[in-house]
Amino acid sequence: MSISIYQLKPRFQQLLRPFLNLLTRLGITPNQVTLAAMMLSVGYGAALALVPQCLGLWLGLPFFLLLRMALNAIDGMLANATGNKTAMGALLNELCDQVSDAALYLPVALLAGISPHLLVLVVVFALLAEFSGVLASSIGVARRFDGPMGKSDRAFAFGLLGLLVWAGVAPVWHNALLAVVLLLSLVTVFNRLRQALRLSPQAKQ
Repeated sequence: MSISIYQLKPRFQQLLRPFLNLLTRLGITPNQVTLAAMMLSVGYGAALALVPQCLGLWLGLPFFLLLRMALNAIDGMLANATGNKTAMGALLNELCDQVSDAALYLPVALLAGISPHLLVLVVVFALLAEFSGVLASSIGVARRFDGPMGKSDRAFAFGLLGLLVWAGVAPVWHNALLAVVLLLSLVTVFNRLRQALRLSPQAKQ
């Protein structure tokens, strides 16, 4: 697997275990957590789109993205802990992640000085990267999470972008960061497809 923040997931999950125990006692289901994360993301994204000039929202973006990552980790942990893994949960997990990404990242295009074409390309290739990971299952390979620009890495990059906006850094640097995210997303698509092909049953014959 390529280097990615995703590799820190086991340690992150350990930090979340007290919250997992609380949710288990309350009878919260994994799908409820997944849907809550998506609805919160859509709500925050809507706020960014409606008032993109509000610096407080951009300052809060990295903290919200951390919360979203926590919820995304907890839904899977909860499913494993309660034996409540379902086909519906697997579908919701993938679909809600893509809706959340689009809702949170597309409002960046409304910022002054941002290249909207570049931003849209970043979001499109983010979706392609995740689709490439899921596509592996169509050839008998487990879902791929190879980097260097997976979901967690994108969250870090856009959280950093939010801080740059809040700090009043010139838009040229925002676009430079987006260009790096786009380039690494292209590499991620290639890595995930390459690894899926390498590990497919047909390749081992």
